[in-house]
Amino acid sequence: MSEFDSPQDSWPPPEPTSPQPSAPLPEPPAPYHRRLLPDDVLTPWGWRQLLLFVIVALASLILLTNVMAYGAMLWLKIKPGDLKTFLMTNATVLSLRTALWYATMIAYLFVMIRLNRNLPFWRTIGWRDWRSKTMPRAALYALCAVGGMALAVVVEAGSIAFRTRAKLPIEALFHNRAGVLWLMAVGILLAPAVEETIFRGYLYPVLARTLGVEGGILATGFLFGLMHAPQVWGGWGQIGLLVLVGIVLTYARARTGTVLTSWLLHLGYNTFLFAGFVISTGGLRHLPPAH
Repeated sequence: MSEFDSPQDSWPPPEPTSPQPSAPLPEPPAPYHRRLLPDDVLTPWGWRQLLLFVIVALASLILLTNVMAYGAMLWLKIKPGDLKTFLMTNATVLSLRTALWYATMIAYLFVMIRLNRNLPFWRTIGWRDWRSKTMPRAALYALCAVGGMALAVVVEAGSIAFRTRAKLPIEALFHNRAGVLWLMAVGILLAPAVEETIFRGYLYPVLARTLGVEGGILATGFLFGLMHAPQVWGGWGQIGLLVLVGIVLTYARARTGTVLTSWLLHLGYNTFLFAGFVISTGGLRHLPPAH
């Protein structure tokens, strides 16, 4: 038998065996600092998207201000030298600009989250349900609203304690009944929902991932107070109280994991302040005189 007739040889040669598919590799663990964070701050946007949002917000505010200034000169015959004062003291015009600005920012966020990323908008940006095993949902919501009213009482008491002789810019807005009604509509129906969506829904998660939950609460509260500072510029105690309000609202959002709670607090806070003003002026019949 020749070597070619060896029983170990056969023709055709056997098919090579294919390797068995290996099990998929496990996902690498998340960085340690991210594992310590709650799920509600692990959003799909970061500093780059946040910076772009700030640019859009500032640009839209400047554009709206210029458009309204041009309209005031064209239709209301306001002189160019009086435009700045008019835009800062006319409550109706200021309310309209604020409402349009709010709409622009929410529309931008909707496009970036719902249309660009194909994610559910409200839930992704922090509006989640809030439930408790020991208290009915309606009682929870009412408790938050009452808590906002209690916060307003504390802030009003603090404003009296830190009363300043300086005339605050916001005081110039409450001399006209129609203007006050516009301010109330924006301040109760729009401001709590929009500001909570932006600060506690969009901004806070990025700050919390960078600074930790505690740092995110403090930083978000500080920026919230800073945004409202022009309204009470010159009243440093009042600015500090607004920062405190921002911290309390952000703490509520962080503690419960939903913007819903901070919105209810904010809604109760604004509603109580406006209701107090309406009562103190006899149903807006005795407004303070303009100076």
